[in-house]
Amino acid sequence: QVQLVESGGGLVQPGGSLRLSCAASGSIFSMNAAAWYRQAPGKQREWVARITRGGSTNYADSVKGRFTISRDNAKNTVYLQMNSLKAEDTAVYSCNVETLNRLGLVSGMYWGQGTQVTVSS
Repeated sequence: QVQLVESGGGLVQPGGSLRLSCAASGSIFSMNAAAWYRQAPGKQREWVARITRGGSTNYADSVKGRFTISRDNAKNTVYLQMNSLKAEDTAVYSCNVETLNRLGLVSGMYWGQGTQVTVSS
């Protein structure tokens, strides 16, 4: 089993920045692709960003130019740098990680517990 521990959420003013972290531990050899999602109150869960093992990235239009997803494969950790935050970014943010075993085969897909990000004055 793999556990994803998220951190970095909190309260920030509009225009501010936060960096979310998602650290994988447990029965993991390495991470494959990883992504961040968010869900605001009363809304569907929304895909935010994705990063491949090699570092290629994709972003939702709503966060392009403001958010940056990155990873540290040695630490099995994924990050989401959020800049120029808006009130509409308020949501519970969750990470999703696909894992590889020692043979280089996909062994599972896991979710973090979610961390609250609130953007408000």
